[in-house]
Amino acid sequence: MGTAIIDWNSKSDEMLCSMTASGDRAAEEILVVRYHRLVRICARPYFLAGGDSEDLIQEGMVGLLSAIREFDPHRTTSFRTYAETCIKNRILSAIRAAARDKHSPLNHYISLETPLIDGSTDSFPSTAFLLLQQSPEDLFIHREEHQERLGTLKGQLSGFEAKILSLYLGGFSYLEIASQVNRSSKAVDNAVQRIRRKVARCISSGDFSMR
Repeated sequence: MGTAIIDWNSKSDEMLCSMTASGDRAAEEILVVRYHRLVRICARPYFLAGGDSEDLIQEGMVGLLSAIREFDPHRTTSFRTYAETCIKNRILSAIRAAARDKHSPLNHYISLETPLIDGSTDSFPSTAFLLLQQSPEDLFIHREEHQERLGTLKGQLSGFEAKILSLYLGGFSYLEIASQVNRSSKAVDNAVQRIRRKVARCISSGDFSMR
């Protein structure tokens, strides 16, 4: 009798976490693949302001693995919300550790998350979860500061660069971005580097406030 084929796409995140807790490594791998793009989304805003993208992504992956292995399926919070919180906390911990070294480029960093670039409201569940702990006044100031940074940055970018930034912060790879904008991967990389230099100038000039 043949081995039954598992339809992984039909399994919810919470179900895969339960399978992982029972020792199913295949379920864990499926969750890692499913959430790899979210890790890139969480890491890339800070890479633009300074630092090594791959280092931050690796830190985010550690946070993701912790979320997968520690998630309680009986909690009311969804796995996505819990995972994003763990990923962001791990990345921010790495940034704060680097900031203690005055020579590190990560001692100056800002938040440039995707919702700020496209002007939409918060699209990440864990962001909303964390902001619920703030007062309405703090929340208003938080969004006002982000809108100010958005306006400053948009004023420095060409239309092409703004499009690249939106896709890049959306977690897409260079190849995926190149396909969407009908340009080469090299052109995408050049645009990202130009954006990084413009962000750096905004930081140096004091146009962006530091966290």
